[in-house]
Amino acid sequence: MIARIEGLLLEKSPTRAVIDIGGVGYEALIPLSTFAALPDEGKTVALRVHTHVREEAFQLYGFATEREKSVFELLLHASRVGPKLAQTILSGLEADELIDAIRTGKVAVLRGAPGVGPKMAERIVVELRDRVDECVGENGAEALAAVAAAEDGPRHQLVSALLNLQTPRAKAERVADQVLAGASEDARIEDLVRTALRSLAR
Repeated sequence: MIARIEGLLLEKSPTRAVIDIGGVGYEALIPLSTFAALPDEGKTVALRVHTHVREEAFQLYGFATEREKSVFELLLHASRVGPKLAQTILSGLEADELIDAIRTGKVAVLRGAPGVGPKMAERIVVELRDRVDECVGENGAEALAAVAAAEDGPRHQLVSALLNLQTPRAKAERVADQVLAGASEDARIEDLVRTALRSLAR
């Protein structure tokens, strides 16, 4: 699975970007918020990626930040919301605004997103409200900002690695904090992961 791509930005539009990596042009479908964050064509760009595989297609959805990707993947948990609609919703609503609308049941705000009618808006609120804290924590937009600020830090990398190894989020975060508390500032992420795995195995 492709999780991140970095290369030369060949083309960009409000819904897609083409990135050259080693002479191969990769198309990433993007929300409007990511388009606004792209550099000029011809410059280097890095995107977080959600890989969507179907029988007839292999599609990459790209995001400027980890929180955009997390909100996109949260939307996919709602019934009848596929990647294309999730991309459209994120193009109509900022990630913070979307999270707040789901957490507080602001159906009218969700209806303002393209492709979202009254029933779809209600379904998103009902089905995703309990999942929001998994994505952004209990403090809503403040937690989102904190995640964005720390997304490239060692704690984020360590927690992500543990989650990818099927560790429950609460346990992954607890162990990550314990490991980092006893680690040096220049500790390598691979060493931190090994220490965390040893701790989990006790």
